Amino acid sequence: MMRREFSRDLPSQHRCSIFMPQVLLIDDDETLLGLLNDYLLQEGFSVRVENDASRGVVAALSGDFAIVVLDVMMPRLNGLEVLRRIRQQSTLPILMLTARGDDVDRITGLELGADDYVAKPCTPRELVARIRAILRRTQSAGAPGGTLVSGGLTMWPEQRRAEWLGAPLQLTSTEFSLLEVLLRHVGSPVSKSDLSMRALGRPHARHDRSIDVHLSSIRRKLGTQSDGRSLIQAVHRQGYQLLKE
Repeated sequence: MMRREFSRDLPSQHRCSIFMPQVLLIDDDETLLGLLNDYLLQEGFSVRVENDASRGVVAALSGDFAIVVLDVMMPRLNGLEVLRRIRQQSTLPILMLTARGDDVDRITGLELGADDYVAKPCTPRELVARIRAILRRTQSAGAPGGTLVSGGLTMWPEQRRAEWLGAPLQLTSTEFSLLEVLLRHVGSPVSKSDLSMRALGRPHARHDRSIDVHLSSIRRKLGTQSDGRSLIQAVHRQGYQLLKE
């Protein structure tokens, strides 16, 4: 299948600019790609499309993009493998497109490091809202916030950087945002609703396990304390709490 680049030969108001967030769309559905591309351009984004998964991985690792929108269902190399390959080298924000009701792919994608997902069929407006929510978090570098410290955990929100026991802590965009919220409320539980709004930029749905999956990944990266407990504890009917050390 031939590669299509929709960002060429556009009117001047749509040409690539350092002020236009760069979005990489990786999907083999050219009809959907055309629809999403046109809408994203109208909303002020610069867009590149890859309908070949292998080339999509190369493009994602080029450093040219602010976010990747990745379809799970693709021939030859599926989206979960694309996600895995990108995450081996990069924490670039990744938004998955999943089949509606396919919880297995959704949870697997989150466990592999996807920042969020949108169920297909989706409206371009919903997709843009999710993209903007993620970019608001990732592009907050430089904003005032100071250093956050609790025991062996240190976070620099303005740099989107964290250390655990003096070593760099590799977090995805969503993981960083969740841990930052918990650290700002260290010693007190934070509800899933608050975590979802502050870290994902959207209301928490009743059966949505995204928060749980992301926090499980953070727990693995932090390891356990000397008493065997996780630094992040679930508090019955109240949410999650970062323990004071």
